[in-house]
Amino acid sequence: MFAELVLKAQAPRHSKYVRYKDGAKIYGMSVRQFTTLARDAGAISKINRMVLVNTELIDKFIEYYRMK
Repeated sequence: MFAELVLKAQAPRHSKYVRYKDGAKIYGMSVRQFTTLARDAGAISKINRMVLVNTELIDKFIEYYRMK
């Protein structure tokens, strides 16, 4: 039981690519705000009609504009 909890705690927070709805949940914002953030960060990839957002680029973008 304890080993399972430790493994879950060490699991990555999210996958590298997410859709708008999932990304908005991960980052705790509305879908519209997340879409704007993804565009500004240049993190959007389109495959046919599916849009994927690179969360690594989003994280770097947020860190760059972090207030010190």
